[in-house]
Amino acid sequence: MTRVTCHCGAVELRVTLADGLNTARRCDCSFCRKRGAPVVTVKVGDLEIVKGADNLALYTFNTHTAQHHFCKTCGIYTHHRRRSNPNEYGVNMAGIEGLNPRDHDPIPWSDGVNHPSDRKE
Repeated sequence: MTRVTCHCGAVELRVTLADGLNTARRCDCSFCRKRGAPVVTVKVGDLEIVKGADNLALYTFNTHTAQHHFCKTCGIYTHHRRRSNPNEYGVNMAGIEGLNPRDHDPIPWSDGVNHPSDRKE
């Protein structure tokens, strides 16, 4: 189990990483580009909110499939339910205790600008 926290410590998650840090990536969709946090993959059943569930704010937009969670106190993004796979979460890699994402550069990019859910057929 891996411990993930926001900046102020009001929110704490316990997660099991789907494939360790091998799933680390960044996204260039309009939201992730501005958020800037690299993420790692966690399956839905492998994320537990240990503390601060009532201190999480939710943000959705466009298709409202992705659900982005933030600490109401410090504003740090902790995790989101993915629109690419709603059975997975993306978890803020920078929130993992003892880990600095910079130590894992280069982190690959996903093409969120051309997301399959946005294609008009």
